[in-house]
Amino acid sequence: MIRKISQMPIYLLAIILLLFTGLPFFIMVNTSFKQQLEFMTSPWSLPESISFSNYALLLELDFTRYFLNSLFLSVASVILVIVLGAMASYPLARLKFRLNKPVFLLFMIGMMIPIHTTLIPIYILTSKMGLYDTLWGLIGPYVAFALPISVIIFTQFMRDIPRELEESAKIDGCGHFRLFWRIIFPLLTPAVATVAIYNFIHIWNEFIFALVLTSSSDVATLPLGLREFYGEFSVNVPGIMAALTLGSLPLLLVYFVAQEKIVKGLAAGSVKG
Repeated sequence: MIRKISQMPIYLLAIILLLFTGLPFFIMVNTSFKQQLEFMTSPWSLPESISFSNYALLLELDFTRYFLNSLFLSVASVILVIVLGAMASYPLARLKFRLNKPVFLLFMIGMMIPIHTTLIPIYILTSKMGLYDTLWGLIGPYVAFALPISVIIFTQFMRDIPRELEESAKIDGCGHFRLFWRIIFPLLTPAVATVAIYNFIHIWNEFIFALVLTSSSDVATLPLGLREFYGEFSVNVPGIMAALTLGSLPLLLVYFVAQEKIVKGLAAGSVKG
C-alpha cells in the first residue's frame, strides 16, 4: 500500500503528459468533422453534427495519390536504410581494422551536417542525373541523410551481441556474408524497429526536399498535397485536419505494434560513454 502511494506522483505525471500529448490529437480529429463555418464560430466545441464532407473532399483532391506517393517513398527508403545501414554497421561493430574508429566518427559527423545546406547541390545533381520531378530522385537524399543515425544505432546494438554466437558459426564454416544474414541480422529486430519507425516518421513528414525536387502533382507527397487546402484569402482548416488525421494513422498503427521493440532498441542502441 505504501509503495502504491509513493508511486502516485509518477502516475499523476504520466496522466498530465498523456493529456498534454493527447489533447492536440483530439482537437485535430474533432475539427476534421466540422464545417468551415462551424469551426470559425466555435473552434473548441464538439461538432454539432458529425460531417464526413472533409474526408469526401480529400478524394476529390487526389489525396489517395499523395498518400500512396508518400507511402512508396517512406517504405522504399526505410528498406534501403535498414539493409545498407545494417551491412555498414557489421564491420564497424564486429571486425577490427585500422580505419574502424575514423569511419565510425565520419558517420557521427554526418549527423551534425544541417541537411538543408545541401539543398542546392542535391538539386543540381538530381537535375543532371535526369531524376528531377521523380520519386526516385527523392529516395537518394532520404536514404543518405538517414544513414548516419541508423548506422550508429545498429553498430551500438551489434556490439552487445555475444561473441560466442559468432565463434560457433565460424567453427561450422560460416563466412561473413552468411554470418551476417543468418546469425546477426535476425537478432537486430529491436534495432530494426527503432530505425524503421524513426526514419519512417521523418520521411513521411519531409517537406522541403519534396518541394524543391518535384514540380508536378503526379509525384507530390502528402505534405505537399496539404497546400490544396490553402486558398487566396482563406484556409480550409477542417480539411487540413482531416488530411492530417488520415495521414497520421499509418504512423500510429506501426508505432503501437512495435513500441516495445522501439524502446528496447533505443536503450540498446544508445551511445555509451
